[in-house]
Amino acid sequence: MSDSLWRDERAIEGLPIRLVIALVVGVACLSVMMSTISGIETLQVTEVDVEPHPEVTDPGTQDVVVTVVDSKGSPVSGATVVAKSGTATLASVTTGETDGAGNVTLSLSPSLGPNQQDGTVVFEVKPPAGSNYEDARSNTDMLVVESP
Repeated sequence: MSDSLWRDERAIEGLPIRLVIALVVGVACLSVMMSTISGIETLQVTEVDVEPHPEVTDPGTQDVVVTVVDSKGSPVSGATVVAKSGTATLASVTTGETDGAGNVTLSLSPSLGPNQQDGTVVFEVKPPAGSNYEDARSNTDMLVVESP
């Protein structure tokens, strides 16, 4: 009986062309769906980052301007910036909300431990509510360096 199946050519008659047509139509439909989905901005999420000014500073009290930008470098307003101790020490966590230009001024007083030559202040961003922004990756830190 198995020999009769191998010799029967009717079982595969027309199958390859139908398979090719189904594959072409499927790929075309998939490409249309993908282009439609990528064009919908509400499904896209944009990563934010911070740009502290100055990026390198001495220990002690000072005002630091932090700019929150999206992946294209455009400012993000209404975001909450949180400054915390990294390897440099802050007396407390400091927060502030960005203005229309994406800037917030934070009064920070970083300090270094004994025999510590440098350290970092870490920034986190809480994006505005209802926005398409997220802060999933690490942000730019502020470097604190002991003057010689």
